[in-house]
Amino acid sequence: MAVTADPAGGRSGFWRAERTATTLGALLVGAPLAVFILWPLATILARSFATPQGFGLGNYVEMLATERFRSLLYNSFNVTLVSTCIAVTLAYAFAFAVQRTTMPGRGAFRLIALIPLFAPSLVQAQGLVLLFGRNGLINRTFDAGIEIYGYWGVVLAMVLYVFPYAFLILSAALAVADARLYESARMLGASPGRMFRTITLPSTKYGLAASIFVCFTLVITDFGNPMVIGANYNVLATEVYNQVIGQANFERGAVIGMVLLAPAALAALLEKRLSRRQYALISDQSKPLAILPNPTRDRLFAAFSAVVCLAILSIVAVVIYASFVTLWPYRMTFSLRHYAFDVQNGVQPLWNSIAISLIAAGVGVTAVTAAAYVIEKMKSRFTRPLYFLSILPAAIPGMVLGLGYILAFNNPNNPVYAIYGTVLIIALANVYYYHAQGFLIASTSMKQISSSFDEASSTLGGSRMRTLRRVTLP
Repeated sequence: MAVTADPAGGRSGFWRAERTATTLGALLVGAPLAVFILWPLATILARSFATPQGFGLGNYVEMLATERFRSLLYNSFNVTLVSTCIAVTLAYAFAFAVQRTTMPGRGAFRLIALIPLFAPSLVQAQGLVLLFGRNGLINRTFDAGIEIYGYWGVVLAMVLYVFPYAFLILSAALAVADARLYESARMLGASPGRMFRTITLPSTKYGLAASIFVCFTLVITDFGNPMVIGANYNVLATEVYNQVIGQANFERGAVIGMVLLAPAALAALLEKRLSRRQYALISDQSKPLAILPNPTRDRLFAAFSAVVCLAILSIVAVVIYASFVTLWPYRMTFSLRHYAFDVQNGVQPLWNSIAISLIAAGVGVTAVTAAAYVIEKMKSRFTRPLYFLSILPAAIPGMVLGLGYILAFNNPNNPVYAIYGTVLIIALANVYYYHAQGFLIASTSMKQISSSFDEASSTLGGSRMRTLRRVTLP
């Protein structure tokens, strides 16, 4: 006797498998985020309420009531808003030049724009000081009298610091486009400016919101640049350093860390709201956009890109040059004395840094790609909390996260204590400190890909892993 297949039963089995895969994916992504982000943060939060009299709001009341705190808060927002506006504007124009023009040297411009990613944030401030400080090359050579210390020095350093992050996100947003939209607009007589306003800008809305969020949170939580070039212009992030390192006042440091979370969390909510209506640009019917030459446009963008790259190269070059100088700025003779590693432990810190970088790169790329895939392609009731956890690290100053790791994991009864004090825990701290930036770049790219590819693959019997390997990742 023939037995016919039960279509309803097959569909039921498919949806059960889909729910299982979604739950498993959310667990694999969410568990590490909870352990290495939420747990340390909860520990810091608890510490911020600890007072000699017990738990309470005493630390917050004492800190928020001071004139110094209000001044620090104003300074932080002032620098952050101005730096973010400048950096995102420059990065959008630069990303457009690289992705939407035929100017020569696009590959070289892209590589140069990413150079600041490979150095600590304070390198930008150090380069500005070496060029425009009281004993800087420009001031000493031309007697220019430029005063770089203070507010504008911090702003310039911050713009140089966050520019590559914004560029990466916006470049991913501008990398793909459906030519049919532009062809239709051109047939209807739309000018290039109108096409930019009505097609390009709306299609990159999510990337724009994500880049604003990343720049805002990176600037407001960075202490390296203000510490080097800020002089008397102090911000909340430098105050965390002063309280934790200078005065060993962990409670006040924790309070400021929690205060810094508030504007960053608000920025995250605004970013999510702005990007809510982002639509996929690449579907099974899309036509790739071919960029046509335009000599005037290409020359203008090439000149702009050259100026930006010159600024980046100047900062990096002067720092490298200073490393070969005997004693800046008094003995400008060539010397390799600074590369002798005649310090405690010798060259070992260099090898440790390389090991940490390699581990962080491998784990980090895997973690952010998995998080972006689960959140963007496996929609479920876990999507919103996972998204918030994924971008939360951008709101945490590095020193606050490090303090959270010390307070949370420096306990023999803690399972994570097995890797405490090793290269691995430092690598993981770096992975989750930079998690938001990598996640938003991956998420921006995945938002551009229509879910019709996944549906078509499923219809043809392809598994999720096969679709991920053959469609999404490429």
